[in-house]
Amino acid sequence: MAKSKETFNKREKEKQRQQQKKQKREKMEERKANAGKGKSLDDMMAYIDEDGNITSTPPDPKRKRVFNAEEIEIGVPKQIQTDDEPNAGVVDYFNESKGFGFIKDGQTGERLFFHVNQVQEQLRESDKVTYDIERGAKGFNAVNIKKL
Repeated sequence: MAKSKETFNKREKEKQRQQQKKQKREKMEERKANAGKGKSLDDMMAYIDEDGNITSTPPDPKRKRVFNAEEIEIGVPKQIQTDDEPNAGVVDYFNESKGFGFIKDGQTGERLFFHVNQVQEQLRESDKVTYDIERGAKGFNAVNIKKL
C-alpha cells in the first residue's frame, strides 16, 4: 500500500480555508438578515452649529445670521497710488552689477522693484527719488525714476 501524499500541514491549511469560508458565509447571511434594520434619516443627519462644530441637534433659527456674499473680502491687495503725480521714495537697495534695486515708498513704506533701464540718472542707496508705478508680471514696478 502506498502512503498518502497529503501531509499534516496540507490538511491543516485546508481546514483553515474551509473554516474561513464558513465564517464569511455566516457574516454575509447576518448582514442580509439585518439589512432592513438601519438608522432613520434623522439619526444620520449632522448639523453645523454657529461655531462651526458638527452636532446632532438642528440649529436654533433664532440664532441664524444672514451674510451678503459681496461684503466678504477674501484678500485685499495693498492700495497703490495710480494717479498722474509721481510718487516719492528712497532707494532701499541697488545692485549696479546686476542692474536692479528696490525703492521704499515714502507714504506706504512698500518696497517696489525697479530695473536699471528705468533709471534716468546715476543712483545709489538712500537717494531720494520720484517715480511712476507700472504693473509688471510679478507685481508693481517703479518706472521713470528721477533723482531729487
